[in-house]
Amino acid sequence: MAHERCTRPDRRAVLAGGVLASLTAACGPAAPPSGGSAGFAPGRPVGGAVAGGPGTVLGPADAVPRGGGVVYERFAVVVTRSTAGDLRGFSAVCPHDGCLVGEVTDAAIVCPCHGSRFDLDGAVTRGPALGPLAARPVRVDRGQLVLDEAGRTG
Repeated sequence: MAHERCTRPDRRAVLAGGVLASLTAACGPAAPPSGGSAGFAPGRPVGGAVAGGPGTVLGPADAVPRGGGVVYERFAVVVTRSTAGDLRGFSAVCPHDGCLVGEVTDAAIVCPCHGSRFDLDGAVTRGPALGPLAARPVRVDRGQLVLDEAGRTG
């Protein structure tokens, strides 16, 4: 991604009372939060509607390691792969406080907000979360992970 240089406003713009407007125009708005256009980021409450519906391509299926998983922040989805190779998709929104889980490590999905942990099947292994991660079924289509319709798994 190309970065634009921030330029200083000329003296007339400042004197005309357009200091803030000039700075915004010259430097652009603040960078969006990490996690894509929806603004989802680990450790932050997600709130509102979750991006991506059936047919949304998440990425290459081979990016999800056996016995591990990948958090797709932009779509608030976490996909895990069992040691046998089975893929499972879940909402990456922790049921405890609505934060986005941060990572999959040591065969556990980890929420950075309050320390909840989930196994690769989405079940709680350590609270404060009381319930599992909600299912977001996925399938593989031509080597790509795709969000599937409810009730179907891949």
